[in-house]
Amino acid sequence: MIRLFLRDLTLAVRAGGGFGLGLAFFLIVTVLVPFGVGPESATLRVIAPGILWVGALLACLLSLDRIFQLDYEDGSLDLLATAPIPLEAVVAMKAAAHWMTTGLPLVLAAPALGVLLNLEGAGYGWLVASLALGTPALSMIGAFGAALTVGLKRGGLLLSLLVLPLYVPTLIFGAEVVRRGAAGLAVETPLILLAAITLGTVALLPFAAAAALRVNLR
Repeated sequence: MIRLFLRDLTLAVRAGGGFGLGLAFFLIVTVLVPFGVGPESATLRVIAPGILWVGALLACLLSLDRIFQLDYEDGSLDLLATAPIPLEAVVAMKAAAHWMTTGLPLVLAAPALGVLLNLEGAGYGWLVASLALGTPALSMIGAFGAALTVGLKRGGLLLSLLVLPLYVPTLIFGAEVVRRGAAGLAVETPLILLAAITLGTVALLPFAAAAALRVNLR
């Protein structure tokens, strides 16, 4: 399983869907927002939590179709499905590799981009914490969507339509953690709900994604 994880890390970086693409998109979204809403510090401070989370969500969305598609095209996915390892574990490792190459760089870069949106000083720690806790759910939900659409021509648009509604709860509670943290309010409730979403997706969706892969590979 470790070899599969390291292989997916290498392929993600070589295919151009790794660190650079997601970070560049995240940066572009963050830079463009002040041009669209104006440079007023008060306005940017209010919308910063939501914009940072939306940017991170969309950046994660960019490389979802590569989770299984490359393996499907070269036949590796058929071999993995018949290998003496659970297909659920394969899904989990691929989602983990996606998070390492997409979600983790966004978590590390978010504080620097928060400066561009004039985020309150008290919100930076909660921004990192919420993204670190919530982005694994984005990768796992994305892996489930990728399993549903693997093998479909032009499945990228359908994949986006499938996973975006599932991303909404993570987006709501993640942005709420940052907003409350920046305002000095209690963050326990949205933080616990965000953790519950992540734990639920990690516990359940590998099985759902594996079942979808088995159907699509028949």
